[in-house]
Amino acid sequence: MSKKWVYLFREGNAGMRDLLGGKGAGVAEMTRSGVPVPPGLTITTEACNAYYDNDKQFPEGMWEQVLEGLKDIENQTGRKFGDPTNPLLVSVRSGAKFSMPGMMDTVLNLGLNEQTLEGLAKLTNNPRFAQDAYRRFIQLFGKIVLGVDGDKFEHVMDKAKGVHTENERQDTDLTADELAKIAAEFKKIIKKEVKADFPEDPYEQLRMAIGAVFGSWNGRRAIDYRRLNKIPDNLGTAVNVQAMVFGNMGNDSATGVAFTRNPSTGDHNFFGEYLINAQGEDVVAGIRTPQPISKLSEEMPEIYKQFVDIAKKLESHYKDVQDVEFTIEQGKLWMLQTRSGKRTGAAAVKIAVEMANEGIIDKATAVQRVEPAQLDQLLHPMLSPEVRKNNKPLTTGLPASPGAASGIVSFDPDEAEKLAGEGQKIILVRVETTPEDLHGMAVAKGLLTARGGMTSHAAVVARGMGKPCVAGAGALQIDYAAEVARVGSVTFKKGDWLTIDGGSGEVYLGNQPTVDPEMSGDFATLMSWVDEFRTMGVRANADIPRYAKVARGFGAEGIGLCRTEHMFFEGERIWAMREMIIADTEEGRRAALAKIEPYQQSDFEGLFREMDGFPVIIRTLDPPLHEFLPHDNEGMKELAQKAGVSLRKVKTRVEMLHEANPMLGFRGCRLGNIYPEITEMQARAIFKAAAKVKQEGVTVIPEVMIPLVGGISELKPQSDLVHKVAKEVMEETGVKFEYQVGTMIELPRAALMADQIAEVAEFFSFGTNDLTQTTMGLSRDDAGRFLPLYVERKIMPDDPFQTIDQEGVGQLVEMGTARGRKTRPDLEVGVCGEHGGDPASIHFFFKAGLDYVSCSPYRVPIAKLAAAHAALAAKSGEIRKDK
Repeated sequence: MSKKWVYLFREGNAGMRDLLGGKGAGVAEMTRSGVPVPPGLTITTEACNAYYDNDKQFPEGMWEQVLEGLKDIENQTGRKFGDPTNPLLVSVRSGAKFSMPGMMDTVLNLGLNEQTLEGLAKLTNNPRFAQDAYRRFIQLFGKIVLGVDGDKFEHVMDKAKGVHTENERQDTDLTADELAKIAAEFKKIIKKEVKADFPEDPYEQLRMAIGAVFGSWNGRRAIDYRRLNKIPDNLGTAVNVQAMVFGNMGNDSATGVAFTRNPSTGDHNFFGEYLINAQGEDVVAGIRTPQPISKLSEEMPEIYKQFVDIAKKLESHYKDVQDVEFTIEQGKLWMLQTRSGKRTGAAAVKIAVEMANEGIIDKATAVQRVEPAQLDQLLHPMLSPEVRKNNKPLTTGLPASPGAASGIVSFDPDEAEKLAGEGQKIILVRVETTPEDLHGMAVAKGLLTARGGMTSHAAVVARGMGKPCVAGAGALQIDYAAEVARVGSVTFKKGDWLTIDGGSGEVYLGNQPTVDPEMSGDFATLMSWVDEFRTMGVRANADIPRYAKVARGFGAEGIGLCRTEHMFFEGERIWAMREMIIADTEEGRRAALAKIEPYQQSDFEGLFREMDGFPVIIRTLDPPLHEFLPHDNEGMKELAQKAGVSLRKVKTRVEMLHEANPMLGFRGCRLGNIYPEITEMQARAIFKAAAKVKQEGVTVIPEVMIPLVGGISELKPQSDLVHKVAKEVMEETGVKFEYQVGTMIELPRAALMADQIAEVAEFFSFGTNDLTQTTMGLSRDDAGRFLPLYVERKIMPDDPFQTIDQEGVGQLVEMGTARGRKTRPDLEVGVCGEHGGDPASIHFFFKAGLDYVSCSPYRVPIAKLAAAHAALAAKSGEIRKDK
């Protein structure tokens, strides 16, 4: 018996997402529960993968099963596919396991040709409807299946509607005769572009459309979306073939998209849009501006009540916000799809907390419902209140995705991608976005569209990406050719600065100021639940008291990395540092260091006060000395003058300190071992600050970290010196304090020698930035030229500087941790590289048994949530913790 490639809707259920995709499993579950769903069939994701394994040929038996399923749909509808008098029309839609809105291709009204068109017109007694359906089918089939540029069709439509003229009309104003002429024009375009006639055989149309949906799985926009959202490439997409129901049969018909709760704010009310006398593509494509779903209660009250009842049941059944698509055909409601609704970070938090408080889900589920990346959206800047006081918005559109962003205007996604690659901040401005724009949307800071609603492509994708978006700014007129846009008498052009507020829908000229967010309300509630489940600590990388205060505000449990070198660049202290570097003698160096010590002590005092009761890890000087020196002639002249030495001496010193490969040069513990007076000064500043602040009643926990050690012989002299200074300060001040001396593990040799290093080190902190560089032989500063291509071509699964290389670098982390704890069982182990804020890496660090991660202050909530997810996954047996 042939493998089962096709399932009727009534044969599936919600648990078959892997096989039927999210959409197929959703319609199957609705069908089983008695919700009115047009009959259909689902071709499995396995068939898609088999299609690619079989040189893009349908697997054996699949087409025959499709034809059998089609007969079942015919029996249920009383119509026949390809019948000139009573034609069955179908939609062909994609549906992967994970929702990929707008990323995959859909064909509507399939089965129409010259004969079935005539039958449809007679059957419905509505020639205009039939012609409109045919026009739409040719347009979609031509673009999606045959690959014709969609703009060529739009140009014909715009001309027929008189766009940009005094007599501009809507799609719905076009007559049956006008639509017939447009369809004929579309066929001519197709004949010219693909050198073939439009296919008339409905079965050939269906075969080609199924192949096109399979093919779209590996289209650019689908690949881009999967890469952005870490979706595996081998899942494949299912194909749903469903009997058409029509929202464009007159004013008693409609189509719409709705969410059971607001996906932008999380408010507990129905949110969505619909269009009278339209098809679903009109709503999501933004071709006409839709009506809010609440207005349906006025226009079709009975239908609205039925819809609300069904939607509530679906949310209750799935215990999550549902994104539903529906069509009303001549007064009858049909549900076309239900899936978990994509939502903004703010909405995700609010919905999770409220559903837990309502008893729909428990607290653990609420925590797991919010993705760490979604919290990132809440931590982005918002528009400063001063902006609204001092400026009038240029225009206002729909608040499609919250957050504020400023950037230079780009009207072209290709150009946006190029400029963003050069470091520019971009606001992508489009009449409306399409899936083909994804690459430009991905790199833009924000999106602005002239057309489209709150469920348009731009809105849905922006919310998923966590980018600010203002959609449907109707006053905005865009001229792509001239690269300018107008709002009334005001013009802005490519390269001008623009600011958008996706929370209010406002658009402002210029680069406007923003303000930082705060944790409160539902966010604070969720984070308190996160702390209940989280077992791994989260600290922050912070170098000055101001950042330490921000970190504590976000719940950081200490400082995992204070880079002391950052303190040297402020104000006058840089000159003292430079004076120390060009000094010829130890005496000269000590004299210069004595000027720096009070600054260092003051900084450390501020950090200790902010971190009252929490550990503060302070790394001794790490970068090579040449980084502190000027390299231009004017700067060297100024240094010579301030230090009272000759310009020649300064130049000689700069040249002498130059290194061919400074990352592996004279830095870290090597500096401290050759110039121990540097470590001595820093240790004294740390411990004098600790003693002073402890006398103020602050609980101080200093931890001194020696960087770039390769073995115990490099660490011990530095550790001994720090202990010596600590003893001296305690004797001088009469204040006793607890402290630790540890090291960064950032060289492969250190991980290999961790058992010996732990004889001296009281804690380890993995510096995964440098550990990645030294393990993989990659320069973080230079690898950006090729790493994106490596990821794209699957040579590497991820950029190893963003997500830890678990197989290589990760093995050293596991090895170093295990060997260190073999020597010192109570060894505290953490990570302070950029990976400390990456959710996927945090899961690995949890599994490896690390005590904490440390990240930038604004990523602390993200890291805490990821740590909670890891702990909950371990509890359910999904991952195992090695500690």
